[in-house]
Amino acid sequence: MRRRHFLLAATATLAAQTTPLWADIGDALFLTAGNTPDNATWLVGLTASGDIRFKLPLPGRGHAAAAHPHAAVAVAFARRPGTFAIVLNCATGDTVAKLTTPAGHHFYGHGAFTSDGRYLLTTENAYDIPDGRIGIWDTEQGYARVGDVPSGGIGPHEIIRLASGDFAVANGGIQTHPDFARSKLNLPTMRTNLARLSATGTILSKIELSGEMRQNSIRHIAAAADNTVVAALQWQGPPTKSAPLIAHFAPGREAALLDHPATARLNHYAGSVAINASGTQTAVTGPKGGHVLFLNASGAPSDSPLSSASGVARHKDGLLITCKGGLALYHDGALMRIAIPARGVGITISWP
Repeated sequence: MRRRHFLLAATATLAAQTTPLWADIGDALFLTAGNTPDNATWLVGLTASGDIRFKLPLPGRGHAAAAHPHAAVAVAFARRPGTFAIVLNCATGDTVAKLTTPAGHHFYGHGAFTSDGRYLLTTENAYDIPDGRIGIWDTEQGYARVGDVPSGGIGPHEIIRLASGDFAVANGGIQTHPDFARSKLNLPTMRTNLARLSATGTILSKIELSGEMRQNSIRHIAAAADNTVVAALQWQGPPTKSAPLIAHFAPGREAALLDHPATARLNHYAGSVAINASGTQTAVTGPKGGHVLFLNASGAPSDSPLSSASGVARHKDGLLITCKGGLALYHDGALMRIAIPARGVGITISWP
């Protein structure tokens, strides 16, 4: 199972619902999507030990997933410019609902639930305007779409819920249109920002990358307990220039770009980002460079080669990263073990 992005790490939260809770399904569940050797696209649910919980065929390439805060439910999204999303019962792997964007919109591959689980918020491109939008879907009405609000910029990629209950949105700044496939249409004038939205969709603040760094597209983000956001960046400026690929966004402050000594190994492209459970380690992957960058709580850097290092998710023992052929577990920046799946649809994973 070859995968560009790791989709989800969902942990247990207690709530009284008829739908199974995360606690009811046992260990933390990880979702990943990819192509099998025959180019079929699948979504796979894995336990923390690497066992397969379920496999679900997808109508196209998947990208990421959003976990319900209480119920054992997740929503898997199409990769841009796809228009489908699938709501899953993660206890069984059954499809609960299927979502389709309204005409003139497509998904950017990410979403997040409000803290009470009532609404699902999705990042979307209203491509004929053009404008970044946040779609709003009501879970109590069978995931009916009830509206959308501005994202605060062009190209909203990832949206995450903060500890405060507000949301952070990575507006990558790149204008696209499905008539032009995945072409980037506005690189000379693009502007990237991190927006903070209330649970009702009001834009509370925006932090832009200024000057020439406005071409450093904010794509994937992760948040610490104090609502500080760390972002993985993708440089869209002159390829001859070296640019930082990690940024910190603290509430009420300007963005802080962090230059890691191994940044060049990522070839201008940071993939995913995650912070470990204790908040002491951040990992940023470089799928094009086959490398992972680490920063500890004091900002001390380290790095590790890892072929096709792509998605990263929090694991109880550190940080779990998808790589060529399997999953790699890191603790404090050190590689602990790798799980290698068997080839084909009958995928199995074992931990050494």
